[in-house]
Amino acid sequence: MPMEPPPDLASLSLADIARAAAEHRLPPVERWHPTHCGDSEMRIARDGTWYHQGSPIGRVEMVRLFSTILRREPDGSFVLVTPVEKLDIAVEDAPFVAVEMKAEGDGRDGRLAFRLNTGELVAAGPAHPLRFDQGEDGPRPYLHVRGGLEALVARSVYYEIAERALIGDDEPPGVWSDGAFFALATA
Repeated sequence: MPMEPPPDLASLSLADIARAAAEHRLPPVERWHPTHCGDSEMRIARDGTWYHQGSPIGRVEMVRLFSTILRREPDGSFVLVTPVEKLDIAVEDAPFVAVEMKAEGDGRDGRLAFRLNTGELVAAGPAHPLRFDQGEDGPRPYLHVRGGLEALVARSVYYEIAERALIGDDEPPGVWSDGAFFALATA
């Protein structure tokens, strides 16, 4: 079954994005518990590039497919899982990158949606919170995607978030999405 290309975020309303995200069916990886089979020899780099045996995976469709069977284990490790096998995969930071953002509304009425490097759409809110860590290279924003999997928010997208936060009057500065407030400052 071929996977459809991701939609153009700019052409969608946030209602369209929420509907598309709700209709996106993923395999029930949380219900699959096969025996561990070894290492996949795959790695997801900090920039979101997927590698197999040291070479980048060039087929976007393959990356999208693999991303649907990715799971985070209780110990924090990552695996690719099917009903019959489970293989380790190395993840340098977060398995996804939020590469584009769409915003509607202001202040408490604001809503934010993101397109990931895999084409998946995620609307920030109580079920998909944003968090901001302080790294050596500055703020490191993350978006919860599903089941303990996060997307590192690309630097250019972070600047869009920061701009929205700084024009608001919230203290500390932050952004609202779907009724939830996400402060830019880390604790």
